[in-house]
Amino acid sequence: MTDTPSPLRRLEPGRIVLASHNPGKLREFDDLMAPYGYEVVSAGSLGLPEPEETGTTFEANAELKARAAAEASGLPALADDSGFCVFALNGDPGVYSARWAGPEKDFAMAMRTIEEKLHAAGATDPADRRSSFVAVLCLAWPDGEVALFRGEVEGTAVWPPRGSGGFGYDPMFQPDGESRTFGEMSAEEKHGQDGTALSHRARAFADFSARCLEA
Repeated sequence: MTDTPSPLRRLEPGRIVLASHNPGKLREFDDLMAPYGYEVVSAGSLGLPEPEETGTTFEANAELKARAAAEASGLPALADDSGFCVFALNGDPGVYSARWAGPEKDFAMAMRTIEEKLHAAGATDPADRRSSFVAVLCLAWPDGEVALFRGEVEGTAVWPPRGSGGFGYDPMFQPDGESRTFGEMSAEEKHGQDGTALSHRARAFADFSARCLEA
């Protein structure tokens, strides 16, 4: 029997800031939040600066970004910190996933770097290329209250990358039980079918929605 997550402070419909300058994340969260009656605006569109991500965990970085956006905007803010964790590389790039893409956000280069490191480690068999995507959401209110939600999905790092959908490392990740990469799936497929969240972000969002939107 699965325990039902306990409800938290309810988030009332209205404007919410997504503490991100990433247009891919904005599209994804806009799709997720729209059915609940929220208008998602990005920190970038409000001219808010990007705080330096000094945390060493997904939770710390998500909270840092959400608090900064809520304080600066006076609105509830939702931040996501996520990363691609490759087991044969001791969990790298992990919380540094965005940094591996460099200032130009060149994820094609970042994926090549991962493949080169896997090749150097002799990780050519699928069993040696196990990986996961992790996402942590932080909801912060302007009064300082915060709540954290974590989602994970495991799979295999594939090469060459497949698909042009999604963003980041999506074309390199094939989730367990699927024949396609995240890059070959539509946003709707990544969000999951029949109420079953597939992606790491969708799983974190499912916990958030159950406890703060539907409670």
